[in-house]
Amino acid sequence: MDELKNCKICPRNCGTNRYVSKGYCGAGDKIRINLWQKHFGEEPVISGSKGSGTVFFSNCNLNCVYCQNYQISQEGWGDDFSNEEVLEIFNKLEASDIHNLNLVTPTHFTSQLQPVLKNFKTKSKLPIVWNTNSYEKVESLKKMENLVDIYLADLKYFESSNSKKYSFATDYFDYASKAILEMYRQVGNLRIDENGIAQRGLLIRLLVLPNNSNRIDKILNWIYMNFGKNIYLSVMAQYYPAFKANKFEEINRGIFKDEYEGILQLIEEYNFKNVFIQEVEQSPEWTPNFRKN
Repeated sequence: MDELKNCKICPRNCGTNRYVSKGYCGAGDKIRINLWQKHFGEEPVISGSKGSGTVFFSNCNLNCVYCQNYQISQEGWGDDFSNEEVLEIFNKLEASDIHNLNLVTPTHFTSQLQPVLKNFKTKSKLPIVWNTNSYEKVESLKKMENLVDIYLADLKYFESSNSKKYSFATDYFDYASKAILEMYRQVGNLRIDENGIAQRGLLIRLLVLPNNSNRIDKILNWIYMNFGKNIYLSVMAQYYPAFKANKFEEINRGIFKDEYEGILQLIEEYNFKNVFIQEVEQSPEWTPNFRKN
């Protein structure tokens, strides 16, 4: 069955015929991309010295009010490409000498990317990174087994009241928690080679919001109970108010140093062993310059 005729690839289950109109995510039947480049802004085990070959897909199945990539995720900046053209982009990135192929927010293009990645993997051993908001369905993720090597997975919220308020997804944690368990089943814990570059496994990302508005304390407890102390975590301090964040007083600022250090103290109490951290900076330097149509 052609999934795009009655799209239920992600938890939105919108049932849209994407050949005729756009789904909840804003995407149609073609893969839409804004930017592809060598990228050095990921964790050191992803970016390394040569950079991560990063493809920024347009549109998104979440509607985060604070999205720092809102021009492409919410406003849909980008161009449509055929599967053959996407494969050519992947090949060009590989030829530029990169550590991995990094697919940013690819969930809503799962159906189209599956054959592209199958084709790419016949000639390449480059690790494939699935850089996801984790609002995924297990059955869709299973189609990526043996195609994706590294899952770079956000875990954005624990409480449904927060995911509803900030991302219009009451069921976010229910789906994301099951999705991350599936990712771990597929690839296990992160494995890093002798040069310090990730080759396979799961890395969970936690974006610290002001006032602990996404309850990272509860998220950390769930992670510890399900994966133990050796799971790889990335605790991100790069939040700044973007898009519609100014409509929500509690998140309409950058995070304070003591807020971030409070999360790090919790991590120390759980005795997590493999954690990437950032400096607290009140600036938008992490966001690429996206190309307007």
